[in-house]
Amino acid sequence: MLSILYPISFSISLFGLILWFYNEKNPTLRRNMSTMFLGGFVAYAFSLAFADGELGFKLWVLFRDLMVLGTVSTLFSFFKNSKALFFGMFVLLIATFPFTFLKKMNNTFPQKMESKITDETNEVSNDISNENPLNEVVSNLDENGELLVDLGEGKSMADLESVVVKYGLTSKRAFTPKDESATDLDDYMVVNIPTEFLKDIDKIENELMASGSVDYLEQNEIVQLSPIETMRPSKRKRTFGINDPGVKELWGFDELRMDDLYKLLISKKVKPQRKANIFILDTGVDSEHEDLKANYQSHKKAYDSDRQGHGTHCAGIAAAVTNNKLGVASYSPNNNFVNVTSVKVLTDYGGGTQKSVISGMLEAADNGADVISMSLGAPSNKNRKRAYARAVNYCNRQGAIVIAAAGNSNMDASKYSPANAPGIITVSAIDTNLHRAHFSNYVQNVPFGIAAPGVNIYSTFPKNQYKTFNGTSMACPYVAGLVGLMKSINPEINTKEVYEILNKTGKNTKNTKETGKLIQPSNAVTEMLK
Repeated sequence: MLSILYPISFSISLFGLILWFYNEKNPTLRRNMSTMFLGGFVAYAFSLAFADGELGFKLWVLFRDLMVLGTVSTLFSFFKNSKALFFGMFVLLIATFPFTFLKKMNNTFPQKMESKITDETNEVSNDISNENPLNEVVSNLDENGELLVDLGEGKSMADLESVVVKYGLTSKRAFTPKDESATDLDDYMVVNIPTEFLKDIDKIENELMASGSVDYLEQNEIVQLSPIETMRPSKRKRTFGINDPGVKELWGFDELRMDDLYKLLISKKVKPQRKANIFILDTGVDSEHEDLKANYQSHKKAYDSDRQGHGTHCAGIAAAVTNNKLGVASYSPNNNFVNVTSVKVLTDYGGGTQKSVISGMLEAADNGADVISMSLGAPSNKNRKRAYARAVNYCNRQGAIVIAAAGNSNMDASKYSPANAPGIITVSAIDTNLHRAHFSNYVQNVPFGIAAPGVNIYSTFPKNQYKTFNGTSMACPYVAGLVGLMKSINPEINTKEVYEILNKTGKNTKNTKETGKLIQPSNAVTEMLK
């Protein structure tokens, strides 16, 4: 509502001011136009004050709008003595205004004037303004393998020969878990449909299921990320008892009471039973970043670089090196509790598939992951996500807790994958005022919904840089880092136990029903130590 009132009230103020100047010789019209201007400006000020955005951003918008108001009205005042010229310009303004400045105003709130989607390939599927929300995507499938097919016990693709030949299908094994006895994912095949038969995909699915050789199938959908670059937050004066200069940029540390956590770990002499391994499933991680390398443990060299930047940003939120006089910080003042590593499941352009993500989950679980952090996803198609559910179950059986971003589509996270998979802790994003971020999916309809800071999040970026992003992508590693700390203290703790602690010790937000509780690290660790 406020986002609509904002441009309308400004327009009323502008045209009222122009006509106020023009009718200076007509007291009645001048009084009416002044009332129009003042009424519009009061409404404009109200809408700006309560719009969804940072204070610094609103001040910039106010300056911009007043400059336009003053410049245009002054320009018209020069021609008030020429009726023909004045009204000619007035008609021109009315004709062009909706397509120029008014259009810009319509895209100002929720806050995005200074925002840009850093991955241009995501402009349609991750539109933060929700003009084309993700849940309108009908089909977005991997062109090299559109279907994930779960073959029946003892069956092979040879048993599907009639369908395979009819449509020219090709296939290969989808997943290779180390412990095949722990999951049915080893029975999955990824099936490619030739382009000329994509229009028949529903028919192909029906014929495969009718064959009697397929237990289940689902579409191999593309998943993407959408980091939204924004302004750096205003600096805080608090340093939280550590020497990392970037903590002054971390408003989330205030809301998480990070200094209380540091004091608790030191005063109680809390020691890890072992270092927990946090796996970031993303675009890779810059293993040589100055604020990560001391906490980074390479899993595979191919994953130790990050051209896109998203994975590195997430890694810094979860496990940046603390007290090294560089950059930002994370959950441990002495860095004894967690290692961070990477599995590259997304391309350098931020895209991946359900198959690539599940393969990464299995790889992480098979290589000692304690926490798997996934800041990625896509809308569910037909709500058929058994493969994700089986992957989460496999990870849990291997000892890993899986965390996923709720998604940036302002929709129900139960319709977004992998956030809706059973057994996943799903993370919504809050803003600096503890409201659900305007882009964040809401989590009241998923089993393990929780909240973390996700607006104006300052963290590591490749080549020893630091940048500020918005997104549930940023909220997710905040939770992953805390869960890593918890797993290091008690390696046997499971997903349900972790969530119960986070929920019990969490803090209410302004929209707790939609966001879940905001994590409170010191409270969570205190609860564990009882």
